[in-house]
Amino acid sequence: MEIIDAIILGIIQGLTEFLPVSSSGHLELGKAILGANAIPEESLLFTVVLHFATALSTIVIFRKDILDIFKGLFQFNWNEETQFAVKIIISMVPAAIVGFFLEDFMIVFFDGAIIIVGIMLIVTAVLLYLADMAKTTDKGVSFRSAFIIGLAQAVAMLPGISRSGATISTSVLLGIDKTKSARFSFLMVVPLIFGKVAKDILGGELSFESSQMAPMTAGFIAAFVAGLFACTWMIQLVKKSKLTYFAIYCLVVGLIAIGWSLWG
Repeated sequence: MEIIDAIILGIIQGLTEFLPVSSSGHLELGKAILGANAIPEESLLFTVVLHFATALSTIVIFRKDILDIFKGLFQFNWNEETQFAVKIIISMVPAAIVGFFLEDFMIVFFDGAIIIVGIMLIVTAVLLYLADMAKTTDKGVSFRSAFIIGLAQAVAMLPGISRSGATISTSVLLGIDKTKSARFSFLMVVPLIFGKVAKDILGGELSFESSQMAPMTAGFIAAFVAGLFACTWMIQLVKKSKLTYFAIYCLVVGLIAIGWSLWG
């Protein structure tokens, strides 16, 4: 992989991790166009590295919230911080189960299945449109809604289903305040990403050649910087109910992806 390709893919990951357009789907499209998926093992490792970078950008943006979560975990009082920490844990359960038991099955979808990416992007477009049409409320995240949002996150492990789009849309459709929806959506994924990286490291799955260090470093930095920008921007967009624009974008890209797969 060339450094310029790594930077391009890093920027794609950093932007699309937070914008509701499916980072995994765009990475698969990007790798198909650039030819960066020639070696599946390297492709999977590079994807993990880029997700790790965007997780760090989330920590930077929500450092105060994350500190409150840790305080809640180590407190014995059933206060707001502790309850929020428990809700984050509850939301992780569905995706953790899918990742642990169905990881080998999921990898099949990350091997150039562009037509699946296109179909799932159209599904994302429908979710975003429905969320934008939902009435605005001031409800918070309950324990029940945390689990339902977690189910949406598990489904979003498919390439083309936007994780932020699925979780934010589900939250809004459940009547949760849009700002709270975005905050919960971005925070709930951080433990899962670090857990995935730790699992791969301990399992010896992240082997790579030293010649790939420079491209992976460039991609990591690009994803981190782009993630900082996109996370901040997305919070403002959700507040202003601009999800329909992303729905149109996902619909168009989804149709292009399907056309590319069938006639490219």
